[in-house]
Amino acid sequence: MKDKAPGLITGKLYLIPSTLGDTAPLEVLPLSVRAAIDQIDHYIVENEKTARHFIKKITPQKSQPNLKIEVLNKYTEAHELPTFLEPCIHGINVGLLSEAGCPAIADPGAEIVKIAHQKNIPVVPLVGPSSILMALMGSGMNGQNFAFNGYLPIESAERKSAIKKFEKASKESNQTQIFIETPYRNEKLFIELKKHLKPETRLCIATDITLETESIVTKTINEWQRIEVAINKRPTIFIFQA
Repeated sequence: MKDKAPGLITGKLYLIPSTLGDTAPLEVLPLSVRAAIDQIDHYIVENEKTARHFIKKITPQKSQPNLKIEVLNKYTEAHELPTFLEPCIHGINVGLLSEAGCPAIADPGAEIVKIAHQKNIPVVPLVGPSSILMALMGSGMNGQNFAFNGYLPIESAERKSAIKKFEKASKESNQTQIFIETPYRNEKLFIELKKHLKPETRLCIATDITLETESIVTKTINEWQRIEVAINKRPTIFIFQA
C-alpha cells in the first residue's frame, strides 16, 4: 500500500473503521487499520478534532501537520463531495474515517463511496466493529433475514404506527428489525416499544458495544415489563422480532 501510486494508477479509497467508544484501538481493530493509517495522509472525516485524536492514538509518530483533512457532515454542500476524491484521481490514496464504527453504515460516508464507484476509484473496506452487526450477532434473532431501519419517527402517533408496521413485517417474513436512536431519547423509545409491541415479541437492548459496560439482553416484551434498565445517553441498538 502506497500513499502515492506511480504513473497514472488511480489511488484507492480506504474505508477506515474506528472504535465505538473510549477503547484502546488495537483491542478492537486489526493491524490492517494501523497499516492503512500509517501510509495515508489524505482523509475525509466527520469531525477533524476527533479524527486527528484517533489517528494519533493509532500512529503516535505520524506527522499531524502533514495530514490533509476534508470534513463531511450535515453542513457539507453536495457539490463539494467529488472534490474530496481528487487526490485519488492523481494516484493518492484517501481514507474515509468514521466517527464511530464502520464508514458508510448509518454514516454519511456512503455518498463518498457512491461517488468513488462513479469515478472508477477502487474502494477498500477494512475490518472493524459495527455496533449494528455485533448487536444482531448477540441478540439471538434471525441473522439471515433482517432490516436496519435507522431512526423511528419522533412524533408519537407516527412512531406507534411505524412500530406496529415493522412488527407486522417481522411476523409475516420472520424478519429481524433493527433500530438506532439518539441516546437521550433511548428511555422514551424503550417505553414506547414496551407499550406498543405484543407481549410475546422478543426485544434486544444492546448497549455500549465493545466497551467495559457492554450489555446485550434479549427478552420478551412481557418479561421487559418487569425490568428497569438504565440506557439513557448510552449508545444503544434496539432489535426486535415478532
